[in-house]
Amino acid sequence: MTMNPPAADPTSAEVRPFRISIPQAALDDLNERLDRTRWPDPVSGANWKYGVSLEHAKELAAHWRRSYRWREHEARLNELPQFATTIDGANVHFFHVRSPEPEAMPLLLTHGWPATNLEFLKLIEPLTNPRAYGGDPEDAFHLVIPSIPGFGFSGPTREAGWNTERVAKAWDTLMKRLGYASYGAHGGDAGSLVTRAMGVQRPEGLLGIHVLQLFSFPSGDPAEMADLSEDDKKRLQALANFTERAGFSAIQQTRPLTLAYGLSDSPAGQLAWNAELFNGFGDTVDAVDRDDFLTNVTLYWLTNTAESTARWYYEDAHGSGAASREPNRTPTGVAVFPHDFQSMRRFAQRDNPAIVHWSEFERGGHFAAMDAPDLLAQDLRTFFRRFR
Repeated sequence: MTMNPPAADPTSAEVRPFRISIPQAALDDLNERLDRTRWPDPVSGANWKYGVSLEHAKELAAHWRRSYRWREHEARLNELPQFATTIDGANVHFFHVRSPEPEAMPLLLTHGWPATNLEFLKLIEPLTNPRAYGGDPEDAFHLVIPSIPGFGFSGPTREAGWNTERVAKAWDTLMKRLGYASYGAHGGDAGSLVTRAMGVQRPEGLLGIHVLQLFSFPSGDPAEMADLSEDDKKRLQALANFTERAGFSAIQQTRPLTLAYGLSDSPAGQLAWNAELFNGFGDTVDAVDRDDFLTNVTLYWLTNTAESTARWYYEDAHGSGAASREPNRTPTGVAVFPHDFQSMRRFAQRDNPAIVHWSEFERGGHFAAMDAPDLLAQDLRTFFRRFR
């Protein structure tokens, strides 16, 4: 049993209030399935070598079944102003949190996989109300935090073609629909791709973009590799290590539906699939609070979006890829966290000639909004201050 948003008129531009109300029967079904989990029988001492360790998966599942309380998180989420609207035929759920500071800058935040727009909950108060955190009220933002179509309460997409470029265009429609003539944009993971695509598309009113990753790689020209620094060599090795372990990407780019049969039927399967990247393939276990992680997993389960979230990778792999090949000339800021993809500035600058801000941090990972929100909030304030 799952909960998905009701069908809306695909031609309507109405912005509808949204409230989360999961039927108790859906939560009971989840618990019953967790009680009946059949676990694999891996080789002794496998740990994280072959994937998420059995011990960690069992710990997470036990916490999900016995200690985690969805209703508490549901109530907390319902304290936030949230809405839904239809853009290009797809349902879009979003939080819209306005700052108490009337001159605040509108800022769009785009999540990644396997997260949802809940990824940004720890940023909301510091960004909308810096005065309350000892900061400068002139650094305040009005926040728009949507779920990518196919993710979370946006619900499954039921037509092909929802890739990076299409979402980027939809986000500009959303910001204009909310009355924002100018705004900034930030994202990580898939959100970085969407945000950079917006930079390439350069819609009127987009002031600048800020991302956690710029996925720029060597072109194959030997001259590019001739004078690599030791730091760049380490970053290339980190990329090689990621590619070796990122089996989820290869599967989701090619056979997302086959994968989804298991994930849609087994909450333990969805749990382990999402835990892979959240735990850095075993390098950063529990860097993200377990309840925060489980709220994201629960949302995947309750909305039955295993297939549509996996299909995002397929659509990007089989689309035109125009945004990834074209230069991004919008003013760009980059925040690089140590337990994450290590963007390489020489290649990033080649593909994004308007980089005007580059930060490197000593803590934080792929989901910096969740495990280093203080650092990310300050970097966002610093970057966007130039546009105020």
